[in-house]
Amino acid sequence: MTFFARSASLAAAALVLCLAAPAGAQDAAISPAVIPAPLSVTTEAGAFRLDGTTVLAAPAGDAEAAAAARYLADLLRRTRGLDLTVAVGAGAGASAVVFRRGEAEADGYTLEIGPDGAVITANDAGGFLYGAVTLWQLATAQAGQGPADLAAMRVVDAPRFGWRGLMLDSARHYQSPEFIKAFIDWMALHKLNVFHWHLTDDQSWRLEIKAFPRLTEVGAWRVPAGAAAQADIDPATRRPRLHGGFYTQDEVREIVAWAAARNIVVVPEIDVPGHASAAIAAYPELGVTDAPGAAVPAVPADWGVYPALFNTEESTLAFFHQVLAEVVDLFPGAYVHLGGDEAVKDQWKASPRTQERMRELGVADEAALQSWFIGRMEQYLNQHGRRLIGWDEILEGGLAPNATVMSWRGVEGAVEAARLGRDTVLSPAPTFYLDNRQSAADGAPGRGFVVPMEALYSFDPTPESLTAEQAEHVLGVQANLWTEHMRDEARVEHQAYPRVAALAELAWSAPERMDWDDFRARLTPQLARYRTLGIDYAESALSPGPAPLPPQGERRYDHQMTLCSEGIALSLIDDAPLQGERASFLLDIMNPCWIYQAADLSDGVAFEAAVGQVPFNFQIGADIEKVRLRAPRTEAGELEVRIGNCEAEPALVIPLAGAAANHGVSVVRGELPATPGVHDLCLTFTQAEVDPIWGLDWVRLSPAERR
Repeated sequence: MTFFARSASLAAAALVLCLAAPAGAQDAAISPAVIPAPLSVTTEAGAFRLDGTTVLAAPAGDAEAAAAARYLADLLRRTRGLDLTVAVGAGAGASAVVFRRGEAEADGYTLEIGPDGAVITANDAGGFLYGAVTLWQLATAQAGQGPADLAAMRVVDAPRFGWRGLMLDSARHYQSPEFIKAFIDWMALHKLNVFHWHLTDDQSWRLEIKAFPRLTEVGAWRVPAGAAAQADIDPATRRPRLHGGFYTQDEVREIVAWAAARNIVVVPEIDVPGHASAAIAAYPELGVTDAPGAAVPAVPADWGVYPALFNTEESTLAFFHQVLAEVVDLFPGAYVHLGGDEAVKDQWKASPRTQERMRELGVADEAALQSWFIGRMEQYLNQHGRRLIGWDEILEGGLAPNATVMSWRGVEGAVEAARLGRDTVLSPAPTFYLDNRQSAADGAPGRGFVVPMEALYSFDPTPESLTAEQAEHVLGVQANLWTEHMRDEARVEHQAYPRVAALAELAWSAPERMDWDDFRARLTPQLARYRTLGIDYAESALSPGPAPLPPQGERRYDHQMTLCSEGIALSLIDDAPLQGERASFLLDIMNPCWIYQAADLSDGVAFEAAVGQVPFNFQIGADIEKVRLRAPRTEAGELEVRIGNCEAEPALVIPLAGAAANHGVSVVRGELPATPGVHDLCLTFTQAEVDPIWGLDWVRLSPAERR
């Protein structure tokens, strides 16, 4: 990828569209209904009616222009019901959108709209495509079907960054090839151009490798965590039903070609040397076989960081060289992502053979050993015309000679890489982690932290600590969709949109063109486009503050209460029912405790709560000893309700024996004594062991006499 620097004249250009403005006017405060905001817009006199007589014309012999014309025709057919003719090499006629090759930056274009038609000028496939997307957005600025009137204007546009990325984790939960292609379609509509595809992890190996079939025969399948999944017996195997799937090489080639037609490069991620459990379950000899407890008997279903590492023998490197041979054949893009993150070195430290290997190689410590391992992988990729990119841990122990750093633990990794003269991509958590909630009113499964759209929009991709020369190494930005808590494709859409629109503008638009209030105004027609295309966006993102509390007597859901602490706050989906909608429980897994605020207890109240259990399937190492457990009175435990604070004696204790026997959500009841005034309630559970963990779905307080 190339970092697209701008000339001073273009960078200073003001952007404009005001339909009532005189011809040639520019106004930096008003933008056309286009996301991301173009670099420069100048209004002209008149308007062009786009209707069923309009021809989309491309010159003979220009396959890229013709492809963009057909792409635009398809978009207009799906969103406005217009069936336009695409003419290649023929006369355009009186009403036409003409695609013409001419001078433009990479992925840039000029769009000129006059009373008789429009001209899109570009010099590459991306420019033609993005010019078409801008014209389509102008045509859909007003909802409805049929013709569209486009104000005359001249748009000159090009991207700020060459890496405009979105990562999808298909390892934790599998998505269908059809969904992947739709996901890529939506990326193109936002002028994003890098699809980072997370294909391997502890919980699965999703990519077919013909040399090693067990990677998918074994590594692509697991039994989900939880009692409900354990009880779901597959009659064919008489064992718990497996979750999973994998992508055949034919499916991958189809997806890669689909992406390329939309100016998107697919960057596959094959994670080494950590996140290795699924591969080791398939081929045990890849693991650290002489470390205590290192065996991986089956693909695991916990989330978090496993200790499993690949060993550093030459045979294991030969294995991965064969894997990479198939990877580079399937993915023609410049980059292969090799992870490198969260590789806990305990197994290497405990392995006599690994320690001997370090002495053979002359490396000083385990961090240097990982650097050596990554370096050998990079050497193979470089020999085959590819570049390595990895998470910022690849800086530890020494950065491989030509590696690019994707900085996720804040911006420090990017700063260090740029100071070393290496390319970098900004992807810092939590801002760019779209598995975080979109607003405090969002009860969707995911991480409990809230990342509102404005936080993503206002991020500065070029830290002030970098010099101008160092900032040239910032290739761009990328947001990530980790899917531990997104069990279906609808959840992926909900978590991604509309925040992807903010990502798109951050990645594409010049800083002087970015204005939050203006973006919010342009988001209104964008949401209408989402509805037309069937993109299931999160409406909660539009109201980032907490939702108003429902009045007493109505259900108050977990995300409308306050967590007592946020050690590891997660919104966890219930493991039952097996089919249909499931509840999600917002809780701190280190201290499950909620505050129900402002309860009027003057006359006593009937108390109801919907409760459920979820598996404690989290690899958190020694921190598991810090999980707060409250001693139970009975075997199944109790729900305790305290008035005023969490240290008071319980005012209500509800046994959970019946709820514990139900895989789904149960409603439990009790009565709180009359206590003058308005008080907060502290809600906690008792349990003897960490697994499973109790969660609250909702609480309702009503007058005692209405029980």
